[in-house]
Amino acid sequence: MRIGVVTSRYHREICDALENGAVSTFSARGGCADALVMASAPGSFELVAVALALAQRTDIDAVVALGCVLTGETSHDRHICDAVAHGLVGVTLKTDKPVAFGVLTCVTIEQAQARAGGRKGNKGTEAMEAAIDAVASIRGVSHDAPLNAGGSP
Repeated sequence: MRIGVVTSRYHREICDALENGAVSTFSARGGCADALVMASAPGSFELVAVALALAQRTDIDAVVALGCVLTGETSHDRHICDAVAHGLVGVTLKTDKPVAFGVLTCVTIEQAQARAGGRKGNKGTEAMEAAIDAVASIRGVSHDAPLNAGGSP
């Protein structure tokens, strides 16, 4: 199993923690580091374009998109979050490859820290688990793909 991981560079500390969670989860589930294709995006909005580029590669089975959007003084965050969520669904529909949504949508930086390896867990870990499990499920129902019954990479 080969998975693309695209991480936003905006809110770098948070996004690095999400990425670390995703990478360590892939390894814990039996994946090799060279089976990850790492990429970055300037911000969460750009995750969609990079996720599409990764998903269009024939050697990629799934994509994990990681980012962080914080509520500001305007409604800008809602527009970004809606665009990213819809855009990533569009990548899945266009490529038939799962895209795991690991984008935090928090009000405060403290909430984001709690969800990026803090007391609320790590959304990067959850997104990687979802990507691995989705690929295993797809392989299980597909007639033309080999079945990996253990659900490991």
